Parts: sequence; structure tokens; C-alpha cells
Amino acid sequence: MSSISVKEASRNAYPKTLLSIVAYVGGLALFLILASTLLVSQPIGSTVRGYFYGVDGSKNIDSDSSFSSTDSELSHIANAFQDGGKPNLAVLGDRGNVISQYGDSNSSASGVGDSKGTLTESDPQEKKESLDSIQLSERNIESQDKNEVLDSIQPHPEVMKEEDGNETSSSNATSQVNPPVYSNEVQPQLNKSVESSANMTNSSQDIVDDSGCDLYRGKWVHDSTGPLYTNNSCPVLTQMQNCQGNGRPDKDYENWRWKPSQCDLPRFDPKKFLELMRGKTLAFIGDSVARNQMESMLCILWQFEVPKNRGNRKMQRYYFRSTSTMIVRIWSSWLVHQTPEPFDFAPAGVVKLHLDKPDEGFMEHIMGFDVIVLSSGHWFAKQSVYITNNEIVGGQLWWPDNTKQKKIDNIEAFGISVETILTALGTHPNYTGLTIVRSFSPDHYEGGAWNTGGSCTGKVKPALEGELVENGFTNIMHEKQVTGFNRAMAKKNNKSKLKLMDITEAFSYRHDGHPGPYRSPDPNKVTTRGPDGRPPPQDCLHWCMPGPVDTWNELVLETIRREFHNR
Repeated sequence: MSSISVKEASRNAYPKTLLSIVAYVGGLALFLILASTLLVSQPIGSTVRGYFYGVDGSKNIDSDSSFSSTDSELSHIANAFQDGGKPNLAVLGDRGNVISQYGDSNSSASGVGDSKGTLTESDPQEKKESLDSIQLSERNIESQDKNEVLDSIQPHPEVMKEEDGNETSSSNATSQVNPPVYSNEVQPQLNKSVESSANMTNSSQDIVDDSGCDLYRGKWVHDSTGPLYTNNSCPVLTQMQNCQGNGRPDKDYENWRWKPSQCDLPRFDPKKFLELMRGKTLAFIGDSVARNQMESMLCILWQFEVPKNRGNRKMQRYYFRSTSTMIVRIWSSWLVHQTPEPFDFAPAGVVKLHLDKPDEGFMEHIMGFDVIVLSSGHWFAKQSVYITNNEIVGGQLWWPDNTKQKKIDNIEAFGISVETILTALGTHPNYTGLTIVRSFSPDHYEGGAWNTGGSCTGKVKPALEGELVENGFTNIMHEKQVTGFNRAMAKKNNKSKLKLMDITEAFSYRHDGHPGPYRSPDPNKVTTRGPDGRPPPQDCLHWCMPGPVDTWNELVLETIRREFHNR
């Protein structure tokens, strides 16, 4: 029997020990694999994965259908608008939670959730809305880029006046608001949710499509509801249009509404307007009547939200932070190119109108505008020289040589100007906005012109059919404007839209809506006819505020609603 040393015995035992260790480790690994598989396959598995990864595997996040948008899936978004909730959703880092910034149960995205507006686990829309919201949030860059364009369209980099009177550099006036930008699938539902009249209940009545109704054929009806604002509640109202503040004794002219024959014109809803114009810019361009309408719009919106003044001497700009909506006004007396320098036999000091060239003063900004409202016509009664193809073809209150025949008068010149500017907008390769041409605004200097005894003094209600005084100048100017509009429509070749807001006939009945002699707060002003019957100095062209002019903006809102709804 051979002997074995202790050293040799321990060396022979090593392989057995290693094999045992490997066997134990392998067995433990197999057990862990089987246990993990069992846990993941059971309901508790979703909790485990949710804890580590923040994803609930019980929901098919990879399904293509998660991005589809049916009416039923998006109806709760539309209802949020109808119920008065603000559809501004903040998407948090965790995909499972979409919380309303307004944090109440009424503004919850689904109507199923806790009192803080958090979507619950049982909400079947959670996955879809979370993914859609993340996709939409990524599009906010587009909205930010739009605001940068708006902030860069100022003609000169000069100091802007803020509302509180402080001077602020334009570079410091950039927006701090990043509103949600809705996808093509969501937007039609949002439009549909705000189409009902202000007199309708939030969701109890079906929405009626009145897109085929003629808004401009109807009648004026008395409405005791009263105006949308008062002269004391609007700080941007021009004093000359502040009829009540200037002492006008009657105010029933504020209580008449326009009623189309075949449908209703909804009362202006500021919230609806700002939602429709979310992230967009509306520009009023033209003469003092454009200013009249722009101030009416601001007065109405001011009752809902106080805007930020971002304007300067060349361009008025009011920014509504809640929806990143901008209201702009640019002065352009004739809407066409004008020069003061001598031209041919026309000396300096007389304005030369190049009727075949648009006013570059606003044309350079049009790509930053989503909706443009144009106003012109009345300045064609002022002194000016008319030029086409670099040739003097006529003039108003100026013509040095009566032996030479004028080729056009001021009425023809107006028609040419309308065709020129609308053709420029309708053929511009980069303009895709909506252009609303407000038709010629009628004046009511009855019994004469503004300087020959014409008057609107004492008119306290709309004219009846038998009381309507025909205005030949208004009628022919309207005719030329419509002709220019139609000619421009025939030439349009871009993606923009042209709409005629034909208010001329309807407002021919509103001889009661002008300031008349109540143009200033001067307590010593003359407001009655003199002993010889001559009327006092008065304004029968512009419109009292509040007053009939507010209807123009109800028509603008309805035009925008129809256009965005069709899109």
C-alpha cells in the first residue's frame, strides 16, 4: 500500500471543489432566470417594469394606431372648450401624466381623473394623449420661430413704449410664452368646439354650419343686451370716437345688432377669437377708418385680456400673451406706392400715387401676417397726382393745365388701386394668409358734403327704408372696389385667400352711428344748427365707439371662423 503525502491529497481535492462551486452558481442562476420570467409574466410584472422604466407594458405603446385621431377619441378635447376650460396642457417628463395647467377637475383633459386634473391609470386615452402631446410639444419650436418673425418686422430698431409709459428696447420685448401648437388632427376638433353662438349652451345644441349664409343681406334689430364694452372700459379709444365721453346725450345707437336674413351673426366672443387666432397675427392696414376698426377690436378683446403694447411709431402692435396672438395696425392712406418728389410736370408738395405699385411700407411685412383687413377709399377725395406706367394720367384737386385731358379721375384711380394691391397679395409667392377687404365705409353728410353743409346731427336710430338717403359717391366707389376685387381674384395664383366683407349697403342705414358734432370733450363746442340753419362742425365719416363699427369685427370673427373651419 503506497503512501500519499498531505500535499498531494490537497492538490487532488481542488477539482472537486471547483466543480461544486460551478454547480451551485449554475443552479442559482437558473433559479433566478425562472423566477424573473414568472414575475414578468404576471400582473405584478407591469408594476416592476413601471417602477424601473416608467412604462406600463400592458399598453401597446408601439401600435401605429396610437397616433390615429377619431372623433370619439378627441371629443373630450372639444368639450374642454365648450365647457369653458382653457386647453393648455403641460406635458411632464413622465409620459403617464398629462396635467392641466389650470389644475381643476373641469379643465382636466379627459373628465376622468382626480381633482387635480391628473389622468388616472384607468383612462383609456392616457397613452394616446401622452404620445400626441409629446409630439405636439416638439412643434412649439415652430411657434417660437413665428414670434421671432413678428418681433423682427419693425421698420426701425427704435425704442418702444410699453403700456406703463416705460421705455424698453425692442430686443427685450420678446415673448416668454410658448403656447401649445395643435396638430392637424386636433385642430379641426378645436375649431368645431368654438363655433356655437354665444347664446347657445356649451354643449347641449348641435353646431350648425352657416358657411353658405350671406352675412351681408339682412336688417338691423334692436338688442337691449347693450354693447361689448363701454367708453370707460377701453383705454385705447380715440377721443374723437368717444361719443359718450364727448357729451352725446343719446346712446340707443349702441343697442342695434345686424341680423342676416338666413342665419345669425354671433355676438363677438373674445375667448373664441383668441383661440382661433392662437399663435397668429391679425393686421389692420389702411386709413383712419382702419384705425377705427382696429381700436374697436382692441376694446372688445381688452375686456377679456389686457394686451402688451409692443408697437412703435411705424407700427402698432398689441400682444395677447394667453394665446400668443398679435393685433397690428399699419398706416397706409391709399395702399399704393406714393412719393413726394417732383415728377414730370407735377411739382414737389403734391403726393404722387403710383397706382400700379403696392405700398412697400406694409408689403415687406405680409409674410408675418395670417389675417389682413384692408381699408381704403376716402383718401381719394384728397389732393393727389395719379401715375401709371411712369406717366401722369390724372389728379384730384390738382391739374395745372386744363387744356390737357385727364385719363382717369379719383373714382377710377380707386378701382385701379384696389386691383393693384389685391393682385400683389394674391400673386405673392410666399404669402398664404387670409385677406379680408372691408368694402367702402359709407359716410352720412346728408344735405351736402363735409364742407358744404352736410350733416348727421340729430340721428338717433337706424334709417328706415323710406328714410335712406342715396349717396352717389358711396355707390360708385363701392362698385369700383368690387370690380377691382373681382379682377384681382381672376389673377390670384398663390395659396392665400381673398374675401370681400361687403358692409356698404348694411351700414348705409346707420346714419346714427357717427360722432356728429360730439368730436371732443370741449364743454363749449357747438352741437346744434345756427340761426341760419348751418350745421355745426361734425364727423359723419368715422364711427362712435362703442357703436356700429363693432359689428365689423363680429363679421371678421365669423369670416375667420368659416375659413379656418373649411381648412
